[in-house]
Amino acid sequence: MNKVVANADEALQGIKDDMTLMVGGFGLCGIPENSIAALVRKGVKGLTCISNNAGVDDFGLGLLLQTKQIRKMISSYVGENAEFERQMLSGELEVELIPQGTLAERCRAGGAGIPAFYTPAGYGTEVAEGKETREFHGKMYVLEQWLRADFALVKAWKGDRFGNLVFKATARNFNPMMAMAGKITVAEVEELVEPGELHPDEIHTPGIFVQRIFQGTNYEKRIEQRTVRARM
Repeated sequence: MNKVVANADEALQGIKDDMTLMVGGFGLCGIPENSIAALVRKGVKGLTCISNNAGVDDFGLGLLLQTKQIRKMISSYVGENAEFERQMLSGELEVELIPQGTLAERCRAGGAGIPAFYTPAGYGTEVAEGKETREFHGKMYVLEQWLRADFALVKAWKGDRFGNLVFKATARNFNPMMAMAGKITVAEVEELVEPGELHPDEIHTPGIFVQRIFQGTNYEKRIEQRTVRARM
């Protein structure tokens, strides 16, 4: 039951070229910073990354784009990364853009064992091209398939050695559903505690979904765009 590993490098053992990875976070909030840095060091290439966004040019998944380790991005929002734009427009990077709610639900469906579901999002647009559509109660819906990954990399506020996780505030974004949808889920946490220290009502992701856990270090928690109100 002890799922603790020493660090990110040990946690990512088994990740190979051409694998599919889910990477938690929303913008730069709640991203697995240590795991991303370890992927850069590991040098694996041809990755398909499923993530809400692609980081920024010099942080988050942007670091893997700089080193040309990502072959395909499956994302919702990619507007903060100039290198992403350059690679997409030049044909160096394959991109699948998905409505944000649909992306979240496809990840959740993968973890719940639901192979497909209908959603109204994207009907009548390029999103629906080549997909089955069906009418329910006078409204048209698009059939979307689950998303699953070889590895899911998530970041939590607290976790115990059994793999139970607690996410803090906005960091409880794509992390919980991605943690459920990886064949192997790696969780990095800001604070690693002993079993019993987390109240059962606080746990967002049960340890059954997590295979490896480690305590991360040196989190920047960078903000993409800081907007402040003028002093009165």
